[in-house]
Amino acid sequence: MPKPTKGPRFGGSPAHQRIILANLATQLFQHGKITTTEAKAKRVQPLADRLISKAKRGDLHNRRLVLQTVRDQAVVRTLFNEIAPAVAEREGGYTRITKIGPRKGDNAPMAVIEVITESVEESRAAKAKGAGKAPKAEPKAAAKKAPAKKAEAKKPTEEVVETEVVEAAEVEAVEAEADEKA
Repeated sequence: MPKPTKGPRFGGSPAHQRIILANLATQLFQHGKITTTEAKAKRVQPLADRLISKAKRGDLHNRRLVLQTVRDQAVVRTLFNEIAPAVAEREGGYTRITKIGPRKGDNAPMAVIEVITESVEESRAAKAKGAGKAPKAEPKAAAKKAPAKKAEAKKPTEEVVETEVVEAAEVEAVEAEADEKA
């Protein structure tokens, strides 16, 4: 038997929390990714993964089980016909949570939760490609360079400012070309 959630619920009552999570899952399947608070993203992730697992089975019984949570027929159709075949070779981990920083108004920690539609081979190739670009430094060398971190910390900010200036110049050049053509 599942253990009940301790502490306050989203929305106040357990029924309202279930409705909130069902709506989040519906929007996730409808749009592919949503921006929400980290707490809600962490709570909707297991629910979304369970619903995708049921959609991968694809039979009538599992479609009816998904319809108990996701009330929109069009979203269920999208889940069964588009999302489930896209993640068919994946064994689990159908969603990804990426933290994006605090919200402006109330400083709540925000996150983006998205459905991973790329294949396992593509994600492994991208991971290997990314690891090949930035080889990790040896721990002994990093220990020797530890005092110089303050000087290194200032360099990236200068580079960011320079790239922003270069990007602004490129945008102005493109706008000038567009004006000349018009």
